Amino acid sequence: QVQYVESGGGLVQPGGSLRLSCAASGLTLDDYAVGWYRQAPGKVLEGISCIGSGDERVYYKDSVKDRFTIFRDNRAHTVYLQMTNLKVEDTAVYYCAAMVGACGDGGGSFGSWGQGTQVTVSS
Repeated sequence: QVQYVESGGGLVQPGGSLRLSCAASGLTLDDYAVGWYRQAPGKVLEGISCIGSGDERVYYKDSVKDRFTIFRDNRAHTVYLQMTNLKVEDTAVYYCAAMVGACGDGGGSFGSWGQGTQVTVSS
């Protein structure tokens, strides 16, 4: 059974930074493309970034491009999302998941969503 644990969220002022971490049990993240998603209050879940496995290609939604960086540490079997210059509209619960296939294949993800980590950007 695949389970995800997201951490690193918190309350930050606009312009601030946070680093989110994604760990998993039931599979090794190193072997899969991994995506980060978020769900803001009253809005649908949206994919915001993805990192490939092997080629390490990275993808970003336009709204976070140049502010967020996705990377992985295979020694720690963890995928990170470094978020900088945070905006109020980044407020959401953030989730991660290992992809079935490559980033953007549309094949879905393994397992169920974790608890997520809350990111609140407010002055």
